Amino acid sequence: MGKKYGVNELRKMFLDFFATKDHLIMESFSLVPHNDKSLLLINAGMAPLKPYFTGQEIPPSRRVATCQKCIRTGDIENVGKTARHGTFFEMLGNFSFGDYFKKEAIAWTWEFLTEVLGLPGDRIYPSVYLEDDEAFEIWQKDIGILPERIYRFGKEDNFWEHGAGPCGPCSEVYYDRGERFGCGRPDCGVGCGCDRYIEVWNNVFTQFDSDGQGHYTELENKNIDTGMGLERLAVVVQDVDSIFEIDTVRALLDEVARIAKTVYKKEESKDISLRLISDHIRSCTFMISDGIMPSNEGRGYVLRRLLRRAARHGRMLGIQEKFLSKLAQLVISLSCDAYPQLRERQDMIVKVLEEEEDKFYRTIDQGLSILAETEARMQEEGRGRMTGEEAFRLYDTYGFPPDLTGEILAEKGLSIDEEGFSAAMEKQRNAARAARKTTNYMGADVTVYESLDPSLTTAFTGYDRLLDRSAITALTTEEAIACALTEGERGSIICTASPFYAAMGGQEGDKGRIETEDALFIVEDVQKLRGDKQAHIGYMERGMLKEGDTVSLIVEEDRRASICKNHSATHLLHKALREILGLHVEQAGSLVSEDRLRFDFTHFSPLTKEEIHSVEELVNREIKASLPVHTDLMEVEEAKKSGAMALFGEKYKDEVRVVSMGDFSKELCGGTHVANTADISAFKIVSEFGVAAGVRRIEALTGEALQRYYESQSSRLMEIARSLKTAPADIEEKILSLLEEIKSLRAENESLKAKIANAAAQGAKQEKTEIKDIVLVTMSLQGVEINEMRRLGDELKEAEKNGVVLLASVIEGKVSLMATAAQEAMAKGVHAGNLIKAIAPLVGGSGGGRPNMAQAGGKDPSGIGACFEEARSFLEKTVRG
Repeated sequence: MGKKYGVNELRKMFLDFFATKDHLIMESFSLVPHNDKSLLLINAGMAPLKPYFTGQEIPPSRRVATCQKCIRTGDIENVGKTARHGTFFEMLGNFSFGDYFKKEAIAWTWEFLTEVLGLPGDRIYPSVYLEDDEAFEIWQKDIGILPERIYRFGKEDNFWEHGAGPCGPCSEVYYDRGERFGCGRPDCGVGCGCDRYIEVWNNVFTQFDSDGQGHYTELENKNIDTGMGLERLAVVVQDVDSIFEIDTVRALLDEVARIAKTVYKKEESKDISLRLISDHIRSCTFMISDGIMPSNEGRGYVLRRLLRRAARHGRMLGIQEKFLSKLAQLVISLSCDAYPQLRERQDMIVKVLEEEEDKFYRTIDQGLSILAETEARMQEEGRGRMTGEEAFRLYDTYGFPPDLTGEILAEKGLSIDEEGFSAAMEKQRNAARAARKTTNYMGADVTVYESLDPSLTTAFTGYDRLLDRSAITALTTEEAIACALTEGERGSIICTASPFYAAMGGQEGDKGRIETEDALFIVEDVQKLRGDKQAHIGYMERGMLKEGDTVSLIVEEDRRASICKNHSATHLLHKALREILGLHVEQAGSLVSEDRLRFDFTHFSPLTKEEIHSVEELVNREIKASLPVHTDLMEVEEAKKSGAMALFGEKYKDEVRVVSMGDFSKELCGGTHVANTADISAFKIVSEFGVAAGVRRIEALTGEALQRYYESQSSRLMEIARSLKTAPADIEEKILSLLEEIKSLRAENESLKAKIANAAAQGAKQEKTEIKDIVLVTMSLQGVEINEMRRLGDELKEAEKNGVVLLASVIEGKVSLMATAAQEAMAKGVHAGNLIKAIAPLVGGSGGGRPNMAQAGGKDPSGIGACFEEARSFLEKTVRG
């Protein structure tokens, strides 16, 4: 056995090794998939590289190696309970896009494992697909593995395919960990279900194209897709029992044990919690670092679920204080060398975890109490299954996730009606779903753009010009690639170069026109396509345009100028928020349009009037300072070292644009901006509100839009002044005077109502009936409103300490019922709400309420007498003697 390298060493060794084999080393992509709606989270090393494998994009190099952070939650129920299950892992991979193939891939696998890591070759066992003689011979003849140590497996184990499309055989590599990990059976070997032979590497040889019907044709350009779990490799190299004992994870586990004042491997129930927390906090830390925020939908719900599971297991270990943010700081210190954005986002990560943990602890005790009551009711009724409605109430009212409810119930041998819960959830979502209308991607069927030649690109020339000439390289209708577009047709045009900015990074696309002497195409939107192409979307006003035509591309100047003002103001706003609120503020989304700017940012409470004023004042100060706006091209690492802010989850190219506004703001940004902050004119926040847990939104105006806003406000002020018959300067004084007058009139009105009610009560017949030591007082009134009925009821109840008061009043043919019960009456079983519910149908109505007070409405005054009779009968049955 070779040296026991740490996780961080192993990652570096792998990437350094493939760098010597002429591979481009790419940083891990974000956990949030980019332009891939089929995935909620990146769950495999090759997932972000799919466009390169499918040919939709040209890879930056034909040889690539990565260490990709991944999250899988399919087996979340087993995390902590087994030695192998986890939600977060890192996947090492080397990839070939039509370059090297089996011979090199297998040779480098062997070289890295045996020569670089020093693993003994006699403990390495390869497997190949049953019919892959080529791979078998490479392992046997080139590498020197004895034939009896090379395993042949069938399609279910060693052939990768997913419906129709590229596919191919696999060659997996297993490592023999020794007898102490085995099952003891004499036939124990590769493929056995025990932990002795562990798969460490998988080479996928993509060499066929499948029609999905069992027919395969050889691909002209064959690919290599490999994967090796970093944590699993560390288990082998460090010779430990499980992923929870490799150096980085064990450091976390030991810290959890220290906080919980317990010892690992002393009590299995506690060990489960220690393992689960150690795993989940890694997932949570990396997810937040990529801009994912806790929510009740999508990947935000995955994050919230992991956080709450970890927090609950902390409680199970006896940890009462907040602890997740402390663990996250340890995750950051253990992994920040490979993932520097963890350190950059540390303040934000800690803040999110603290807020979410606070929120969970505020609800968990109440939720657990309601859950306990529901469990008791289930036991009384002799059922082992919670209804979907009960589970949904826990979720909807108390924020208790259904999976957490399910886990707690499962620990006691109980379950949830999951179909019933889903039905209740679906009912609630229907309105929202109806409101979310789906539209075709970029104004056309997405397959149209995916069918374009991946080698086509569009050079953006619009940073310093609004007019350019270029050649058309492709045209599409809304349904297909076209040879030409003619008058009246809608579609899109792709050119070799364009001054039009494509919608990106929150900035809306430009509008304008594409023309020749004989043709005019109106550009309504511009969208970025895969492979650095731009689709100019719109319609042919006149004439015809075809592929190869040289055209003039003209951007709408005033619109671009307004967008630039709003975009530059967004940068100033971002910096101002960080200065006023704190460094935890990060951009969480934006929209920069011609009319306004919208900025989403991470913060956990509404801004006060003072904070909004301070932010506005700071932004306007920098506008008035006439700061020059400079753009520099830099290497991404150089840019970050210079202090330029990067955005959450954004994947940057090696060379980036750094936009500086004096010494105040510096950000990585590919958008368009003003030349000087003075061009923005002025800045005004018009709204601030929450859009998700921990995310606030500011909407603001600049330039001409702000001028129009002030003119509109001034016009409205004049109209209000005219309505109040006063001057604009005296509006406040006039309103205060009117409020005082309203207050006086309300008091007078309430006094009159009380007099009317008292007069009605004095003229009404009051009946008292004794029922099992309580007194029922009934009274029928005319013209008394419900508020006065409640006041009268309280007065009558005061006179009868063991009384139940039932009043009925008729106003314009409508009946109001009100019942109130004294404390002594409630002690004998009186429930005003149940009483009202029982009698309300007799006046053609319905109602209910609390034990001490309830009310109802009806439309049949003739039933009042029957109500009083039914009330006496109801109390005879329900009052305890």
